[in-house]
Amino acid sequence: MAEKVRVGIAGTSWWADSMYLPALAGHPQADVRAVAGTRPAHTRAFAATWGIPTAYDTVAGMLDAEPLDALIVATPNRSHYPIASAALERGLHVLCEKPVGMSSVEARRLADLAAAKRLTTMVPFTYRNMPGMRYLKELVDEGYIGQPYNLNTRYYAGYGRGGEYAWRFDLDVAGAALAGDLGSHLADLARWYFGEVESVTAEFGYCVPRAPRPDGADYPRGEDSAIIVLRFANGATGTLHVSSVAHEPSSFSQLQAVEMHGSAGTLHHVNDWNAVQGVSGARADETAVHDLPIPDRHWGGAPRDDVHETYKHVFREQDTQARAFVSAVARHESVQPDLADGLAVQRIVDAAMRSAREGRRVTIEEIVAAEG
Repeated sequence: MAEKVRVGIAGTSWWADSMYLPALAGHPQADVRAVAGTRPAHTRAFAATWGIPTAYDTVAGMLDAEPLDALIVATPNRSHYPIASAALERGLHVLCEKPVGMSSVEARRLADLAAAKRLTTMVPFTYRNMPGMRYLKELVDEGYIGQPYNLNTRYYAGYGRGGEYAWRFDLDVAGAALAGDLGSHLADLARWYFGEVESVTAEFGYCVPRAPRPDGADYPRGEDSAIIVLRFANGATGTLHVSSVAHEPSSFSQLQAVEMHGSAGTLHHVNDWNAVQGVSGARADETAVHDLPIPDRHWGGAPRDDVHETYKHVFREQDTQARAFVSAVARHESVQPDLADGLAVQRIVDAAMRSAREGRRVTIEEIVAAEG
């Protein structure tokens, strides 16, 4: 059996509680040794719930005291870079939530540091792991659509429909708003399916007025919807359409869709976060789009009639995300998406923000040049 991996957890959010700890609890190589949070009582309760031996009030204290092999960073956005950097400097393998930095400058520093130290890293772009998205990747790689022509992706949610203060729209706290929050997931899928991006053009929407911070202070407000146009290195084009002000009446209040076309055919995928998570397509010589049943190998035993139950099974039971990260560390292997992927996505997000601000197409080369 592969060696145990001593894991530290930075952050005690609902995400850590609902996804990371349930996933690690059943992993034979995961040995969660410590957790650090900013609310002492809550952190100790979190540790007790999950049987974690030691709770710390600071990540620095945990890193100084614990002989860890790996760190999972599930803290607020602006703390990702300093925490991940400190862990990498100590030679720890790192799983870091996106965004890995507040800009591609920080993301590049992390990716370069991890590469220099030959450490295993992961940036958990979640939706790569869902059965329909996996099957799309397989079909594209097998040549179902031939030469890629265009890719349209949509991610609609409703969490921004109210006007109350929310940190996701506070650029000082989040670094980026919708382009980073939902757009980064679609940007990762776009690269995964069609390859590297050369340029970005973006239009941001500000549909709902936002309240000030709870203390009354003002802040730079981010967009609550965005349309981002990509040009790929292979000549294809794509769109990332994200919204936090869409009314999607589902159990998860979201909808995701992907459509792609190429010289040999067409592929569609819809996930309505109720019971629909299907793939359909048509070859260039066919006259109608038809269902393409997702093979059993992509379900991995997950429930198929409730998307949210599929989601939980994929990340808690299958060797994906945190579980895949620990498995890779135990086997001394790399895993994707990693910090290099996180950097590539951050460059797309930064380019979209610059494009929306300056009203022009922005090349990825410009973003790379600005990193110094």
